[in-house]
Amino acid sequence: MITESHDVVVVGGGTAGCFASATAAREGLDVVLLERKTEEEGGKIACGDGLKGKSSLPDVIDRDRLKSESFTNRKIQRAIFQNPQTGEEVDIPFNETGAVIDRWKYGQILLDEADRAGVDLHYNTVVTDVIQPNERVEGVRAVRNGDPVEYEAEVVIDGAGALSLLQDKTDFSASTFDTRVDYSQFCSAYREVLEVPEPVEWDDALVFKPTAELGYLWYFPRSSTEINAGLGFQMNKPSMKLVDVLKDDLEAHPEFQGATVKNKLGAALPTRRPYDSAVHPGYVAVGDSAGHVNPCTGGGIPGAAKAGHWAAKVATEAISDGDVSEAALWEYNRRVQTDFGKRFAAMDLYNIFGGAHEIDDLIGVITALPGQQLVDALGKKGTAEMTLGLKLKTILKTVGHWDILYKLYKLQQEANSLKEIYDSYPSNPKYFDAWRQDRDGVMDSVYDLTGAEPKY
Repeated sequence: MITESHDVVVVGGGTAGCFASATAAREGLDVVLLERKTEEEGGKIACGDGLKGKSSLPDVIDRDRLKSESFTNRKIQRAIFQNPQTGEEVDIPFNETGAVIDRWKYGQILLDEADRAGVDLHYNTVVTDVIQPNERVEGVRAVRNGDPVEYEAEVVIDGAGALSLLQDKTDFSASTFDTRVDYSQFCSAYREVLEVPEPVEWDDALVFKPTAELGYLWYFPRSSTEINAGLGFQMNKPSMKLVDVLKDDLEAHPEFQGATVKNKLGAALPTRRPYDSAVHPGYVAVGDSAGHVNPCTGGGIPGAAKAGHWAAKVATEAISDGDVSEAALWEYNRRVQTDFGKRFAAMDLYNIFGGAHEIDDLIGVITALPGQQLVDALGKKGTAEMTLGLKLKTILKTVGHWDILYKLYKLQQEANSLKEIYDSYPSNPKYFDAWRQDRDGVMDSVYDLTGAEPKY
């Protein structure tokens, strides 16, 4: 068996893995990135392709190149919410301009940028196990081009995606790494990229339409004639025939008549809060592998990029100090949880709330809420503030749904409390149990308020 030694082994060539490996390489470390796909297929990932607002990606790659070559539509200014009950549309303007990307080109550029940063890219490499003789993870075992290889490393960065195999193989009993992870906290998704005969009128918008099983259909225009169309459902709900549901909805839209399917792909993604702790001696999880995905919209590119960057920065310092213990890597947790982690945790409350109510009731309330409050609650801030005037207008428009509306306002208060707790995320593992007890106290109140079954 071949054995290689590196400072850092990164598993997975997605957004988090590429930013982690590029960052570590630019810090002067010896880095290898393991990608199971071929070089040609690298970067091909099922994704909605939408970026809402300005996404400040870490400055370790050529961001201008990434935007010019993979951001195919940079004029997204609004969202369109389609009411499946009435067919009516709610137009929700964005305060910032968003974009839609070509995910394969985007992924290919990230991998190339990692290579340019000095990362050793190993394609056709399938990881099968971790090397963990004692508490610390000391590398991974893999099969590369049919041959077994052992990759030894000071730190393994897990960017292997949702339900990562590495987490099945690692013994986390010596750390606080979050193991309260279940398939029911994930979403199954499917998407097709379509070429339509005529330009669509809504090429400046991200289009959403709720479905059964607390999911939604999306239509994201890569251009005026190339549309990313997909949908998903949460795995704690009855299964949905994704392909059939998408096909039926496409057939109901005149603009998709005569469309050509350019490619299709399915995936699983987290619809849960970020892992409470994503570090273990010699091991850090990033991106989808650590639940770094908006649990309401499925968006994960900016968070994954940041997480990969921070993981590599912290790992670099730990390796330099000769200490890759849980405590030495802990700063990564703190950076995540006090940044996008607190917003995603707050958004998860709305996901829990939605799962405890019927879709028809939810639609009645959502269509009555002001657009900016929806954007803030489900994306930008994780909570939503409303003036007295807006509250009164919303009350008048939600006759018959006042009980749900009241619970939603109470939920907003719980979301604010939760964000405050995440702001005080501990600076070392010593105080982690106390922090978790405080956080779980808020969650108990949320379950009492919504009537939902505990998610974690």
